Amino acid sequence: MDDLAPALAQMREAQRIERERARLAAEQAARIAREASLFRTEIADATPLTPHGRIIPDRERPAPRPRQRELDDREVLELSLSDEIDIERFLDTDDSLSWRREGIGPDVVRRLRRGEWTVRSQIDLHGLRVDQARAALVEFLSDAVRSEWRCLRIIHGKGLGSPSREPVLKGKVKKWLAQRAEVLAFCQARPNDGGSGALIVLLQAPRGQRQS
Repeated sequence: MDDLAPALAQMREAQRIERERARLAAEQAARIAREASLFRTEIADATPLTPHGRIIPDRERPAPRPRQRELDDREVLELSLSDEIDIERFLDTDDSLSWRREGIGPDVVRRLRRGEWTVRSQIDLHGLRVDQARAALVEFLSDAVRSEWRCLRIIHGKGLGSPSREPVLKGKVKKWLAQRAEVLAFCQARPNDGGSGALIVLLQAPRGQRQS
């Protein structure tokens, strides 16, 4: 008899598990039935739409935009823009305090100053805190690259409204721009474009237009 005890215990446990499974299945079926009954009750007074016979084409859905990846990339770029680099020795000490990347000829700056490239968009950083201005500039440049804009105006202000009446953003914006690979050159805007309170910036040409 003792030899049968383990087998009987296993059989009873199997029967208990089977009863539990059956109970859970019954409860689930009852819940589904209640929900279906509730749904039918809710729509009992609804009137079906009359078929119109028209074919409704599928609307073209916009391409998915990897928003989180863009936010992550922007954060990385913001952190990578240092305020400590020294670009003063790279600035051409002319009346426009221009800057050009190594390998870019001085004729590019002259053409930029003359307005040979049309300003496609601008951003006004005037009045923003340093961290806000850095984030806004990063996003603006990223949008410009995606939109294939070559020439931009960046308004940093003249510092007249700052406590020290010094143009805090003016020097920082120049340092930030010099660290962005897509920026080829910049110069101080002409008087009618903002003068000493703004920069005109030239970006790399889109692929296929690099000879312009």
